[in-house]
Amino acid sequence: MLRQIQYFQAVVKNNSFSRAAEECHISQSAISQQVQALERELGFLLLDRKNRTFTLTPAGAYFYQKSLILVDDYERICREAGRIAHGKNAALRVGCLRSYSGREFYRAVQQFSMEYPAVNLDIQQGNHEELYRMLQEEQADLALNDQRRAFSDAFVNLILTTAPSSVELSARSPLAGLQQIEPSELKNLPCILVTTKEQQETELAYYRDIVGFPGEFLCAETLEAARLLAVSGRGFLPVEGDSGVVSPDSGLVCIPLVRGGKQITRNYCAFWKKDNSGYYVETFAEMLKKQYKADE
Repeated sequence: MLRQIQYFQAVVKNNSFSRAAEECHISQSAISQQVQALERELGFLLLDRKNRTFTLTPAGAYFYQKSLILVDDYERICREAGRIAHGKNAALRVGCLRSYSGREFYRAVQQFSMEYPAVNLDIQQGNHEELYRMLQEEQADLALNDQRRAFSDAFVNLILTTAPSSVELSARSPLAGLQQIEPSELKNLPCILVTTKEQQETELAYYRDIVGFPGEFLCAETLEAARLLAVSGRGFLPVEGDSGVVSPDSGLVCIPLVRGGKQITRNYCAFWKKDNSGYYVETFAEMLKKQYKADE
């Protein structure tokens, strides 16, 4: 029946028996017979035929829409089963922002590791461009990333949250008493970026030209190193995501970053390539989504 359903889908998609037959590499009469056999199996008509044209019956329209999901699920199950059979699905490669400080990702990692202990969860870090390249080159299966460009149709773009932006700086700084802060008010304090040397210029351009930090920039390769610079008064650190990790005795304060009196926000998403989707990828994405919803 599956092959008959696929023939039926081809006929509807092409709005033509002849074009569908050509696409499926069978004769027109054969594809017509297969669709009729499907209708007999189901016990109702899918197509209302008139001379050489046809329209979908109401039942046929419903069946077509649901069958697309059915066939997609079937093909995905086959791909996953094949990977498992060949020992290729024992790992899930997940990327996150090197400067990410939110709790949701850590909780999702913990939950996945508990529920799927046999799966090797490989955590990779990078900035926005590095994570995007990892996905493009299939070095990562899924990435937790901020949205800096228009969504691509080649990816699943799952918006997890719209997070408020903040900065962390030394509790000894004169600015530490502010309830909120504008990018222009940080002109005399260097901005500390968590980035590799290769991506410094890209990150600097984003925070200078898009976010609007007007002063100098310092770079650190890890979030811990960046926070040490901030706590020593060397500069301020833009926070990626919720800054709940900072404790009261850390020597740092977290101040909302605003523009025109309104807090600056940024979308955080789970991205993965549509042609690299699978059970573990979607399961981890769903866990991430639930963790973000739990904090709303």
